[in-house]
Amino acid sequence: MKPFEFKKMETALIIYWSKTGNTEKVANAIKLGLEEANLHVTIKKPEEAENLDWFDYDLICVGCPSHSWHPPEQMTNFLKKKFNYYRENGKIRLGAPKVGGKKAIVFVTYSGPHTGIAEATPVGKDIGQYFEHIGFTVLAEWYVLSEFRGSKESNTQGRLGDLRGKPTAEQLQGVKDDAKRICKTPE
Repeated sequence: MKPFEFKKMETALIIYWSKTGNTEKVANAIKLGLEEANLHVTIKKPEEAENLDWFDYDLICVGCPSHSWHPPEQMTNFLKKKFNYYRENGKIRLGAPKVGGKKAIVFVTYSGPHTGIAEATPVGKDIGQYFEHIGFTVLAEWYVLSEFRGSKESNTQGRLGDLRGKPTAEQLQGVKDDAKRICKTPE
């Protein structure tokens, strides 16, 4: 029997949609961590990534804010278009068999004026299913508490307390460290 061989990830694609800049900050922290782990990283917004083939990368990271416990329309449209492309090209198969060496990370920013992370979790699960269906292994779903832009009341009186200034430098450092660490973990 051949011993287990761990193929080191070499390339990563980060795709994010950000309205207020919170998700963009997280995407950039992930990029820094992956680069510190010696990955070649490409970072794009959905409209810039439409013609990129996810199968050309070892790791795909997709992120967006939670908007009424759903991905924003821009991200949903992008993911559906990509899903349909892969279905038309035979990449969506019954049983969703795993494709070796292909991994994904999902990241979601959220605030806490109502129920907090419970509003973000469905977004991460939704995005993760796109990857599961094409056979990518979802390594992680990251949820990052962030400021609710434009409403002092929502930032200070919600269930999760005072959110002003989030994500903080400390939160972003944690994301960067997690991104670097996850590249060293076998499947």
